[in-house]
Amino acid sequence: MHRFQRIAIVGTSGTGKSTLAQQVGRQLGIAHIELDALHWEPNWTAAPLEVFRARVAEALAGDRWVADGNYSSVRDLVWGRADTIVWLDYPFGLVLWRSLRRAIWRSASGVELWSGNRETWRQTFFSRDSILLWVLRTYHRRRREYPLLLSQPEYAHLSVVRVRSPQETRSWLIGLTGDGVIGGGLQ
Repeated sequence: MHRFQRIAIVGTSGTGKSTLAQQVGRQLGIAHIELDALHWEPNWTAAPLEVFRARVAEALAGDRWVADGNYSSVRDLVWGRADTIVWLDYPFGLVLWRSLRRAIWRSASGVELWSGNRETWRQTFFSRDSILLWVLRTYHRRRREYPLLLSQPEYAHLSVVRVRSPQETRSWLIGLTGDGVIGGGLQ
């Protein structure tokens, strides 16, 4: 039995939370829960809070899972059930570069994200809802808030893995099963 049963992956947008969660899920054979998929409805409409919380509670009902996302409105549900937090705490320049690269790819490819939603050039570069603006607004705040949150008594049960580079993340992922298998996509 793996020592990690319920893992929450957090970090600023663009750090690779979903990519890592997919890989962890595959490597450990556990469910991957993407909070964005439970939050976003068609036309970039946020699910009503009670609906979102119900979806998250249902998704977390299992004994083994990996969830990715930073939603404070469901943090009590996710962190309360998790046994491990993996905090992707990468340098600002790397996060901004990854976010820009991802936004360009998503806008150019028109790939569907959640509930039929797609990122557009206008949304990415000419909107108050730009993911790039979101990174600028939240990066430093997250770095200040996570240590404070993780020191709260209600989260004392959590094992915290703080990785500061993609290389540290790869090493942690390899160590999950000790077999050296990573799979593609982690950068």
